[in-house]
Amino acid sequence: MRTQHGISRRHVLRMAVTVGSLALSGGVRSVKAQAAKRIEQLAPELDKIIATSEPIQELAEGFGGSQGPAEGPVWWKEGGYLLFSDIHNNRRMKYVPGQGVSVDYEPTNRANGLTRDLKGRLIACEHDTRRVTRYELDGSLTVIANSFQGRRLNRPNDVVVKSDGCYYFTDPNGSLVPEQWDLTFAGVYRLTPDLGTLSLLVDTFVQPNGLAFSPDESVLYINDSRRGHIRAFDLLPTGMLAKQTDRVFADLRGSEPGVPDGMKVDREGNVYCGGSGGIWILDPQGKKLGRIVHGAPATTNLAFGGEDWKTLFFTTRTQLGAVKVKIPGMPVPTQKKERS
Repeated sequence: MRTQHGISRRHVLRMAVTVGSLALSGGVRSVKAQAAKRIEQLAPELDKIIATSEPIQELAEGFGGSQGPAEGPVWWKEGGYLLFSDIHNNRRMKYVPGQGVSVDYEPTNRANGLTRDLKGRLIACEHDTRRVTRYELDGSLTVIANSFQGRRLNRPNDVVVKSDGCYYFTDPNGSLVPEQWDLTFAGVYRLTPDLGTLSLLVDTFVQPNGLAFSPDESVLYINDSRRGHIRAFDLLPTGMLAKQTDRVFADLRGSEPGVPDGMKVDREGNVYCGGSGGIWILDPQGKKLGRIVHGAPATTNLAFGGEDWKTLFFTTRTQLGAVKVKIPGMPVPTQKKERS
């Protein structure tokens, strides 16, 4: 028997089987992709932080390139949106939940890490210009750091602001070949709120990268991406580091791709950091509680956000993603602490 269009029933059946097989194989691929994304539990304490059934969302893709990945996410609570850097494409992106991603600003001098100071101003680490800048509330731009002791900074990478208004930033030298007016080391710096004093905190990192304070600001965590670990320092009352307290907080190397890069801390002091195979969650003592496996080769940075600060946004080399957690992250801008 043939149909009106001259196609035999047998041929129709073959076509149906073929289409069904393709749909099934597509479904299998989809299931495999979902299976690749997972929350791994390494300790019972993870239950209080994130559910192992929590879905890992891919919000947008198509960023990054040879000159740098997606990076530096920071939540803008008043506007209900996330800003992040697209380094390769020399632009800052804006993600609005439910609406998607748009270009917020360009060019950015290939800015990397972003944060906000106590007045809510955007702070950016610029690669091309080798400086740290501040976007004033009137729209003007202030260069807050571009040299140390008369020598140009290398390539500022990430920045945080303490509750006293001081700026702390990392300055790895990466692949730069120093000229006579350049620094010859990678450093971590502290800059006073009046921009008057820039202090070198430590110069013993191969590649200092992400950094974050404990909730009470008694500890500063700093990643060394090249060595694959997080180091921790107690802070002195002056805001400088107690160097004798220098310790390896956690080693995040492994057989899977990914190194410690961006890092954030929640209100209970748990540390979230990229590493081998995904985003590691550690307790305040450095115990590995679990891992968010998002399936991308590297985690470049993180940011807490959402109305309740319980959405963990993350950037990979080419994507923006998110996952819900149970404990709020430390808000940005940080809250100024009153002297007791």
